[in-house]
Amino acid sequence: MIPKIITGKGSTRRLIAYLFGKGDANEHVDPHLVASWNDFAPDPGRSPHRDPKEVEKQLYTQLDQPVAMLGRQAPKTTVWHCPVRAAPEDPILSDAQWAEIARRIVAAACIAPAGDNEACRWVAVRHADDHIHIAATLVRQDGRRPRRDYDIRAVQREARQIEVDYGLRRLKPGDGTAAKRPTSKEHFKAKRLGQDATSREILRRRVRRAMAAASAETEFFVLLEASGVVVRPKTELSGDVSGYSVSLPGDVNKQGEPIWYAGSTLSGDLSLPQVRKRLATTAPEPVTVQPGNPWHQATAAAERVPHLLTRSDDGVAQGQLAALGGALDLLSLTAPAGARAELERAAVAFERATRSRIAADHASARALRRSVQAIWNDPVRHGDGAGLAMLIDAALTAVAYAVHWHRTRQHAQQEAAAEQALVHLQAAYAQVAEPVLVGLAHRSPGLQSKRRYAHYLQEAVPEHAPRILNDRAWDALATVLAEAETAGHNASALLDQAVRQRTLDDARSPARALTWRIHRLGQRHAPGPQAQAQAATARHTVQRPTTPPLIPEAKGQQR
Repeated sequence: MIPKIITGKGSTRRLIAYLFGKGDANEHVDPHLVASWNDFAPDPGRSPHRDPKEVEKQLYTQLDQPVAMLGRQAPKTTVWHCPVRAAPEDPILSDAQWAEIARRIVAAACIAPAGDNEACRWVAVRHADDHIHIAATLVRQDGRRPRRDYDIRAVQREARQIEVDYGLRRLKPGDGTAAKRPTSKEHFKAKRLGQDATSREILRRRVRRAMAAASAETEFFVLLEASGVVVRPKTELSGDVSGYSVSLPGDVNKQGEPIWYAGSTLSGDLSLPQVRKRLATTAPEPVTVQPGNPWHQATAAAERVPHLLTRSDDGVAQGQLAALGGALDLLSLTAPAGARAELERAAVAFERATRSRIAADHASARALRRSVQAIWNDPVRHGDGAGLAMLIDAALTAVAYAVHWHRTRQHAQQEAAAEQALVHLQAAYAQVAEPVLVGLAHRSPGLQSKRRYAHYLQEAVPEHAPRILNDRAWDALATVLAEAETAGHNASALLDQAVRQRTLDDARSPARALTWRIHRLGQRHAPGPQAQAQAATARHTVQRPTTPPLIPEAKGQQR
């Protein structure tokens, strides 16, 4: 159940007219009162023998009477409006149930505490099965103002309890860092225009992609315009740019004027000061990505995320999550058409998991951002399917650790968002990885070579060897081992190195995880014979380091 508090100035006349009108898209069906401050307020929807406009006037006049009595001493903000919406899957509530919910909401907000006969005047209007609107005036009947300093937080708490009491869908408690939801008007407009998302959501997605792709402020604005966004910088008298607003071409109001959204209203981390903080740690001067395959570099950076989430301070961890979100924002632009939609859904879902009350250390994640930017700048040159598959594989583990990280800090909304991102990432991984693995399996080496690799596997990771050898991806793993040997690597040493990189205990498919690691390691420059001999000796004399603490496998994770 979602309550949303909106305050305004002036009379309740326009609000009452809207609530009892047809709605912007004729969506208001049978508008009528379900509750009021005195239980017998005039109801324009249930007065068949009177002019509805006259009844509306009588209603808003009675609502506004305490405000009118104060005259010039009335506060500037006098209207309190709170739509309360149930989830689509919730049962349809009766008028009596909605009336009780309205009374609980106004009591929690201190608009009308239970038993207070001098409280503010209010009404609850229902014009659809799934929601009501509560309209109130912010002057009590005794002339005082209500004490509503924390009404938003109090109403959200009451909504969570209402969900329990009525058996409704239970939403996750938030921490105030969620992006602003589109309004019902925005949803109806998007539907009318045939858009799959509102203008606010489209702009938020494009701004996030521009921020993830840019390495300087000028480039950020260029990329925004290149994506079809109209940009309006906010310039001070000094000539300095202190903010920006964005609009979609053709998205206009009734007067034909563009509808602008400030970056900060799209999301708190998209304000210009926050964008500048992110770009300051992505500029070329502080760090240079060494020449090489950026898919491999991005995968290596993503593989470090779980360790940093479990072993670093919260600021570093939050910075890693923000960078991981930026990587997902750009990945869909480099993916095959079949996987693009699931990757976009994963990015949209994980966006909520990138923000919390913890200040992010963005500098700690610059390697991941720079390598993903290199992929985005030239996806064709580096666009082998194996690169994308191994990066998504690493991202799956990183997002699973993000679920655990948020859970331990009681970030309920972020945890749920990361879990949802896992579902979409897994679907994208299946679409990307399967063709690559089938292609590798078709080049599988002969039986004698596979027996030798199986022996190496038994030595390197005996606890996982039976499962790997019975996995469909075993043939693909044998292929990358054979190709690494052809390039001059020692297959046994390479396998041991891949096992030591990170535990396989949290991998749904250790065979696939090893395939991507060997594929990446095998493309590095092969060491000389003497170095390979020394590595083989060390492998049998040095105990492997202990692995990081394990976490329970997240729902939907598969590798």
